[in-house]
Amino acid sequence: MQKAVFLDRDGVVNEDREYVSRIEDFRFIDGVFEACRELQSMGYTLVIVTNQSGIARGLYSAERYHRLTEWMLAMLAEEGIDIAGVYYCPHHPDGVVAAYRQDCRCRKPRPGMLLQAATELGLDLAHSVLVGDKEADVEAARNAGLALAILVRSGWPVNPATSRADVIVDSLRDVPALLRTAEIHRPGE
Repeated sequence: MQKAVFLDRDGVVNEDREYVSRIEDFRFIDGVFEACRELQSMGYTLVIVTNQSGIARGLYSAERYHRLTEWMLAMLAEEGIDIAGVYYCPHHPDGVVAAYRQDCRCRKPRPGMLLQAATELGLDLAHSVLVGDKEADVEAARNAGLALAILVRSGWPVNPATSRADVIVDSLRDVPALLRTAEIHRPGE
């Protein structure tokens, strides 16, 4: 089984510009390519897990989301980065698109996307890490039994006094150095 770094998309991989769904609006955060290549060289499988409630809210279609995702993966591949899987939740309980209006098991803070990725990709959650920009990401990591939940300041505002994250860093760029020095295992092991 492989250890993984689960990456939230908006705010971690790209600038969070509220409901990014078009290629022309997508901007990779500085240092993402270098950090991802370094994490891969450290033996981590990279997986993206992203809530995409804009689909349920009727702001963009699932097809548009998939086109953007294909483009993003192509840009990452050009940089030598292999993303093992992209898991997304198109649901929201207040959605206007009936097919996606639901309270599901995959929307973070629930662990559905992480558990599905672990099963499909053979990932060792007890030695894996999630990097997110919201407390919902941290809670998803906790709910899935991940070893470490890291919050970045490159997305939404982070309050260190109330955060349940194990570590808070400025951006994904800081994560490889952190993981080189951290002992990664589930508490109690």
